[in-house]
Amino acid sequence: MTPSRTATGPAVPKKRRSGRAGAGELLTAAVGAVPGGAARPGQQQMAEAIERSIASGEHLLVQAGTGTGKSLAYLAPALTVDGPVVVSTATLALQSQLVEHDLPRLADAVEPVLGRRPTFAVLKGRHHYLCLARLDSSVEDEPDDVLFDAPRPGNGGAKWLGEAGRLGKQVQRLRDWAEETATGDRDELDPGVDDQVWRSVSMPARECVGASRCPFGQECFAEASRARAREADIVVTNHSLLAVDMLAGRHIVPPHRLLVVDEAHELADRVSSAAQAELVPELIDRSTRRARPLLRPDVAERLTEAGDALAVGLAEAPAGRLTAGLPPALREACTLLDSATRAALEAIGDVKADDPDPVRKQQAKAVLDELSTTAQRLLEEADHDVAWVEKPDNGSRRALVVAPLSVAGTLATHLYDERTVVATSATLALGGRFDTVARALGLDAPPPAPPSPAAAALATAAAAGRAPVTPVAATEGSRAAIGTVPATEGPGWSSLDVGSPFDYARQGILYVAAHLPRPSVSGLPGPAGEELLALVEALGGRTLGLFSSRRAAQQAAELLRARTDLPVLLQGEEALPLLVRRFRQERESCLFGVMSLWQGVDVPGDACQLVVIDRLPFPRPDEPLAAARAAAVDAGGGSGFAAVSVPIAAVRLAQGVGRLIRATGDRGVVAVLDSRLETARGYGPFLRRSLPPFWYTTRPEVARGALERLAKS
Repeated sequence: MTPSRTATGPAVPKKRRSGRAGAGELLTAAVGAVPGGAARPGQQQMAEAIERSIASGEHLLVQAGTGTGKSLAYLAPALTVDGPVVVSTATLALQSQLVEHDLPRLADAVEPVLGRRPTFAVLKGRHHYLCLARLDSSVEDEPDDVLFDAPRPGNGGAKWLGEAGRLGKQVQRLRDWAEETATGDRDELDPGVDDQVWRSVSMPARECVGASRCPFGQECFAEASRARAREADIVVTNHSLLAVDMLAGRHIVPPHRLLVVDEAHELADRVSSAAQAELVPELIDRSTRRARPLLRPDVAERLTEAGDALAVGLAEAPAGRLTAGLPPALREACTLLDSATRAALEAIGDVKADDPDPVRKQQAKAVLDELSTTAQRLLEEADHDVAWVEKPDNGSRRALVVAPLSVAGTLATHLYDERTVVATSATLALGGRFDTVARALGLDAPPPAPPSPAAAALATAAAAGRAPVTPVAATEGSRAAIGTVPATEGPGWSSLDVGSPFDYARQGILYVAAHLPRPSVSGLPGPAGEELLALVEALGGRTLGLFSSRRAAQQAAELLRARTDLPVLLQGEEALPLLVRRFRQERESCLFGVMSLWQGVDVPGDACQLVVIDRLPFPRPDEPLAAARAAAVDAGGGSGFAAVSVPIAAVRLAQGVGRLIRATGDRGVVAVLDSRLETARGYGPFLRRSLPPFWYTTRPEVARGALERLAKS
């Protein structure tokens, strides 16, 4: 066969496939292998659309609601592609779900159709794998790094030495594990080890000398994972590694022709994080200690002085975005650091094959080079970057951070070149359109799309005064959904909303407490607390509380503990997986928490029948990137609030609301205690259009009555 070229590497020969089954046949085989399984209309529609995109090379945005079965909908057509297909997920948990459950089942089901068993592999960042070179050297130089890597204020010396002994036992267990593991993947280590221990035996990509110069190159677990990925039909990776791959010239992920981005609404944020850099005094100190054996005393002392100067500058600077450039103390610290790191890099010199310890030398160089690059970037104060001082509430860690103002250009340049991209999520059509997410992903906005017939008819009726229609549902009591978002398209891409198999209007109620005062104070206002209490008591627990701040979540927990006998689980009081497990098992329990619960909890059934959201999840004014992006829009004559803050709130709100209905038999109420969702004429309708079409009400007695009936069922 004639090789085809990609932007990610040399020519890649196409793999010969035993069969030429279409996506529909493969999907039928896959769902048929599940007891009682049958392809859902939305799932079939999505698979067919992806198959058309593969044939045409046109990029595709697909909104697929919860319960659609979107994993099989994109995996089935992926098997029709010659050559490898890459699937990127938002989290390692989703990555594991695909590799451990979905793909093995799919491979079994389609083997008779294809005439062979398709192969798949997982690809993670290098730091997820055990590094034999670092493990080999950990005895001689890592105890100090482990001991002082994460000092704990208030710990006495004897206790900390005991902690060091415990960590040393974990390192020894890793040595034993290294003799038996086939992959070196941290996720396969059970029980696990502390983060600081794992850092001492893993190798970030920037510090790796490469297989050819490493004494353990032939045995490297990370290199083996990449070799497996190059031979697989489907490679499963994550957004963070995909972002690093794009920024590094696309040489990490194997060359491929089709990229599926699952949970695509998170990709831009992951690219922003990958392009973000920071300066931390502790990192400079640790880097200096690591490089000291390779440096003259005077050069090492310059690094120490730069770290001290940064610590002083961070202590003096207030937390938040630096809108007027670097303060003098921080500018001086960056200047000193740039000069000191350049001198250190020159003193260390090149890493050579005959160096006595090339691994240690590369580690020292890589960290110093990153510090130098970050210092120069901050000193440049480019218009396309945002800088801020980060100081956590507990004051334990201070950092000077820089990140790109926008990554849309990066995505436009690096995401789509010479491959077809399918981006999917349950949250892509914000305000009923794909424009906002498309722009964030580096795609040009499509022309205005005509409304669907159902939506047009309802809009006409509303304009005539015959029905006060909302974008989420029709008038209170209506049982019909308004219709799906129409397909739209732009240059080289199209979009499609395949809906959801759930009957949201029959399964759930969206209740907005429009009678409550507009939230103004931090924490949980008194009237909102009383409303929460009434709703939870009506149901008798079974409540997931999603709060805008830890203070609000804590106040809510204290209120219910004082006024009810219900078990209240509060995020932070125990490990989150344990809290979620208890929430599933204890029928009358309530689970309260903050942003990580908004999209990280999956509790189908009657264990969760009330989701309470205390306020609309707009970014806080002190979120540096969001504030800078909004300011840039304002400066250009637009509305930063409408262009930046509202879309962020729409995605977060849709993710939070989506915690309620997770299966076809689920029923319940979403209660939003922020009256602005109903009363704000500008953004309220946009946010409501971004949500599933629940039965909608603003009457508290209706919501409480529904919860009381659920309590008796």
